[in-house]
Amino acid sequence: MADKKAKKFKPYKKGKSCPRCGAGTRLAEHKDRLSCGKCGYMEKK
Repeated sequence: MADKKAKKFKPYKKGKSCPRCGAGTRLAEHKDRLSCGKCGYMEKK
């Protein structure tokens, strides 16, 4: 049987949570802003 390779895990990047949706929803990081895909909340960097 073939040798199993170890999985490479990326480190968890802690983002800012959405103030409208709560702790379960993170804000997406864009070049010039942070935005929530669920409710549309946006913050400028």
